[in-house]
Amino acid sequence: MTSSRLRFDGRVLLLGCGSVSQCLQPLLLRHLDMDFTRLTVLDFEDLAGSIPDTLAAGASYVRERITEQNISEQLAKYVGDGDLLINLAWNIDTVEIIQWCQDHGVRYVDTSVELWDPYEDQLTTTPQDRTLYARHMKLRERAKTWRKDGPTAVVEHGANPGLVSHWTKVALEDIATAMLAQSELDGARRTGLEQALSEGDYAKLGQLTGTKVIHISERDTQISDKPKQVGEFVNTWSVEGFYEEGIAPAEMGWGTHEPVLPEHAYTHEDGPQNQICLAQTGITTYVRSWVPIGGPIIGMVVRHGEAFTISDHLTVWENGKAAYRPTVHYAYLPTDAAMNSLYECRMNGYQLQTDQRIMN
Repeated sequence: MTSSRLRFDGRVLLLGCGSVSQCLQPLLLRHLDMDFTRLTVLDFEDLAGSIPDTLAAGASYVRERITEQNISEQLAKYVGDGDLLINLAWNIDTVEIIQWCQDHGVRYVDTSVELWDPYEDQLTTTPQDRTLYARHMKLRERAKTWRKDGPTAVVEHGANPGLVSHWTKVALEDIATAMLAQSELDGARRTGLEQALSEGDYAKLGQLTGTKVIHISERDTQISDKPKQVGEFVNTWSVEGFYEEGIAPAEMGWGTHEPVLPEHAYTHEDGPQNQICLAQTGITTYVRSWVPIGGPIIGMVVRHGEAFTISDHLTVWENGKAAYRPTVHYAYLPTDAAMNSLYECRMNGYQLQTDQRIMN
């Protein structure tokens, strides 16, 4: 199997050199046709030794931390008009970094919507204020000021959030196609499904297929020959990233079929109002789900951007009101080591362990 490489003549700045970035870099080397001396990897830790192939291809490694004070100065060193910024770092304000890219003609992609300090005022703000929903509303307001012909910014497009949105569409197409193969399907529904398929109307597909709940279910089954130590947080990806989203309020897209709100639930007063949040952390909110390899799981409703974007995209509006929307949320069961790490973290009053390890 062969595939053509994508020609890119600009510069690329890759923010972050953690576990996700280290997985992405071989793909960049494989699929981009570019002068890799124009690729810069920037991280505040000395991780250059973990990316020998990237550096051998000609890329540069810069040890620097992007802050609210130096963001403009630092970004301008490595990218400009027509270039690409891939943001795989954490705690860099998404609205501000995209604003800089819009102002300087830089194309942008990331995997999550971030703030400079996600823990600021967390004891004095409401659960709604600490949600991803609130971050998306802030981003949408700022986006109204951007030029329609400005540089592209693709937000929250990793695996999940990201690829799972495409897979949701494929799943709806598959369900609709299977239903159309049934001879007993009534005429009106058949016509509606055929039209929705031909038009790519996924919200209507969700409604006509009777889809009520969408779980983004994940079980991480990785194991290590090195057991977790006392006072150590072990995970298969960013410890800080998991901790930040895990101790935040649980969030989910809330379906129009749901008769009552759960206990400790909060709604939103602005925007599409497609989500609710709970006054409890995602890592203490459990839901029964299922994964193809392994079967039933009990996962955590850790907040994830796809719970917002999928439920929003699949809403059918009639006369300004939501006539149909599925319930959408993440159901995450991390590794045994990560579960034990979370339990220890909770025992210590949610103080994150200073010793941290990424399994690989």
